[in-house]
Amino acid sequence: MDTLNSATLFARAKRVVIKVGSALLVDAASGHLRADWVAGLAADIAMLRAKGCHVVLVSSGSIALGRRVLGLPAGPLALEHAQAAAAVGQIRLARAYQEILAPLGIEAAQVLVTLEDSQNRRRYLNSRATMNTLLDLGCVPIVNENDTVATDEIRYGDNDRLAAQVASLIGADILVLLSDIDGLFTADPRRDASARLLAHVAAITPEVEAMAGGAASEHSRGGMATKVMAAKVALQSGGAMVITRGDRLKPIAALLDGAACTWFKGQGDPASARKKWISGMKPKGVLRVDAGASAALASGKSLLSAGVRSVEGAFGRGDPVDIRDEAGTLLARGLAGYAAEEARQIAGKRSGDIAGILGYPARPALVHRDDMAI
Repeated sequence: MDTLNSATLFARAKRVVIKVGSALLVDAASGHLRADWVAGLAADIAMLRAKGCHVVLVSSGSIALGRRVLGLPAGPLALEHAQAAAAVGQIRLARAYQEILAPLGIEAAQVLVTLEDSQNRRRYLNSRATMNTLLDLGCVPIVNENDTVATDEIRYGDNDRLAAQVASLIGADILVLLSDIDGLFTADPRRDASARLLAHVAAITPEVEAMAGGAASEHSRGGMATKVMAAKVALQSGGAMVITRGDRLKPIAALLDGAACTWFKGQGDPASARKKWISGMKPKGVLRVDAGASAALASGKSLLSAGVRSVEGAFGRGDPVDIRDEAGTLLARGLAGYAAEEARQIAGKRSGDIAGILGYPARPALVHRDDMAI
């Protein structure tokens, strides 16, 4: 059971995604941001970063803030009004995070996404590269669905599932869903006094899905059912997910101190899960490499253009390709950093020459080691 201790799991984590809902951020009566609560969350983020952990925040709140400014009525909004409220509220939300994190020496970065960004492989890779760069530069990305342009066809629909996709995207070790309830119960504790909190869920079974039931709060689109759906993504990605109450100051510190929660934790880790996913893909091309590149791959390095001898097939950036030596032996499978035509142009060329050949600043790896299964 020690492995399910919150403090132990966080001590091992290198990347954490925290999801915050509108009901926690915005006071329902006034429509104003709950500044004291946000300050507590900022202190939690600073605490995690001091432990050497990268943090990403998936935050709702733009529509709730914007509707007050625009004087829109309570209740469901028409799509155009919701998008207008998001456009106005997103500025205020980003500024609030920036102002409260800056005194702690933390730079906030705004990242707006839609469902298409995870479904389209090229955009997925671009999003992943941007998020990794922001984290490497010491920023805390503040992620939200791009409500100003998203329609039903390209929406996540709730930030629980968006947060799970972000956690998968960056290979997060832990996804934290801050809720208005301690975690997953065997039944709705508001209606059933015998309901029991589950401390650990190792797999999402039909029984677990039935326990989740419907919406958990009238103030948010996401309920326990969407949280269990998010847990599916987290477990498939090799990470852990925890649900805990967020309506307390410094909710992450409370979690580390033993606050009630439900952990969803399966086997493996994000890195191995990603490798398994890549290895199971059907390749769309082949990159044949020389002996030097073969040795570099064996030592865990990325595939650079200089070591590529030939390019076969028709593939786009982000498509799976096999990497073989000149004798035809399969060395690895990975996601191509360039489309086939560009790969042919730069094959055998030094990294420093790529920009001049392609006409734009070059990525150093034709296949990055993080996108490769040996």
